[in-house]
Amino acid sequence: MIINKIKGIYNSLTKRERKVADYIIERAPDVIHYSITELANWSEVSETTVYRVIKKLGFTGYQNFKIALAKELSEPSININDKKDLFSEFHNKICNSLNTVYKNLNKTLLEKVADKILNSKKLIFFAVGRSFPVALDSSLKFAALGLAATAYSDPHMQVIVGANLTNNDMVISISHSGYIRDVFKSTQIAKDAGAYTVAITSGVDSPLSTVVHEVIYTTPSDPSENEFTHDRIGEMYIVELLYNIVISKKFNDEHFNKLKNVIKPKKF
Repeated sequence: MIINKIKGIYNSLTKRERKVADYIIERAPDVIHYSITELANWSEVSETTVYRVIKKLGFTGYQNFKIALAKELSEPSININDKKDLFSEFHNKICNSLNTVYKNLNKTLLEKVADKILNSKKLIFFAVGRSFPVALDSSLKFAALGLAATAYSDPHMQVIVGANLTNNDMVISISHSGYIRDVFKSTQIAKDAGAYTVAITSGVDSPLSTVVHEVIYTTPSDPSENEFTHDRIGEMYIVELLYNIVISKKFNDEHFNKLKNVIKPKKF
């Protein structure tokens, strides 16, 4: 999906390339009618700059890009309620975000990562800031399955733990942007120690995506949004998918009934 990928690679673009990206995001219905010269003029950049952006999006030519963009724009978005209010707009945003993630899912990769989770001696989650609650919840989910799952947010602890991992262990690093230096470095150390590393991020070609064995992409936020308003719906959705795939491969009702009985005395 072109608009989705533009947002994903946005942080890796140059200042002039971002002018092209911004124009495509904001005026996509117009762009499909433009020649490369017209798009360059409207974006106030050279044709060479436009071509670089098109190439980074994975297209060999401008015409192929326009055909793909036109096809994408013809697909209807999900609108649950036409009434413009805060709740319906937020609901539509979440639904469209999850729909985008689902359309781009690499199901074979998810199966592979789920198998790695099941066969890992240790399952470690790295994240900082607002991504850490997702990592912590993830570790608790898998710990409830009897797996040795732990989440770390402190960068010093991350590198200490990472340096002591082996090829029997696994690290899942969660970063919405993929540009957080601490998570990148901690993941790199874990990989160098032999651990199997996976990134859950929206940052296409981000530093984090280049250092891991596998990348599972989520929905990138609009470049115009403040980073503190970016949601983590996509990351939570991916973890939920992995969790349920793991359950389907090995666990049954007996396991969860046992947990239910253990927790029961702790409730009023």
